[in-house]
Amino acid sequence: MTHRSPHTVADVMTTVVVAVGLDAQFKEIVATMRQWRVTALPVLEGEGRVVGVVSEADLLAKEELRDTEPTMTDQKRRLADYAKAGAVSARNLMTSPAVTVHPDALLPEAARLMARHEVKRLPVVDGTGVLKGIVSRVDLLKVFLRPDKELAAEVRQEVVDRLFPVSHAGIDVAVEEGRVTLSGQVRDSSLIPVAVRLARAVEGVVDVRCALTGPGASSVAGDRAE
Repeated sequence: MTHRSPHTVADVMTTVVVAVGLDAQFKEIVATMRQWRVTALPVLEGEGRVVGVVSEADLLAKEELRDTEPTMTDQKRRLADYAKAGAVSARNLMTSPAVTVHPDALLPEAARLMARHEVKRLPVVDGTGVLKGIVSRVDLLKVFLRPDKELAAEVRQEVVDRLFPVSHAGIDVAVEEGRVTLSGQVRDSSLIPVAVRLARAVEGVVDVRCALTGPGASSVAGDRAE
């Protein structure tokens, strides 16, 4: 069955997640990251509630500051880094509170969170903060792997059929490598820019080319409506 937009984090997240507890030791954390080839790990307490995230950046403070003799100014300026340099467990190494997202969040919301906080992945938690999965940048790109046939069906059903209930039969929807081409004649040319905008909003669409024309208009194939 065709999955209609909008997609949510639950549609693309990874449900098998590697995590550590508050008392996980430094070497254990490094070994876990290496084994699972990840750059950050959620830190859990109790029944799986996310209380922080420990990343490579958190761990590297120990190596970076190992032989330094900081001045009082340096210590004040990088207090958190020096604290992590002396830490040996996830409890003191992690960044807390963790930046998290809920499973029902839309993909643009997750993308904005990642950009705003400059992180590559987000723990996915339920209403009580319990870990349900992880979503990464590459997960957000999964929608662009949707088959062309599936995209064409959604554009026709959700855009063309709804926007042009009378003239929809004369409109062709072609999709190649995620690029949508709309062609044919419609009765109300003022709706053409709307159709392009809605088609572009379908998740997985890479680009939209418009060759739609209004009554009595000549073909505009090759032009794009913005």
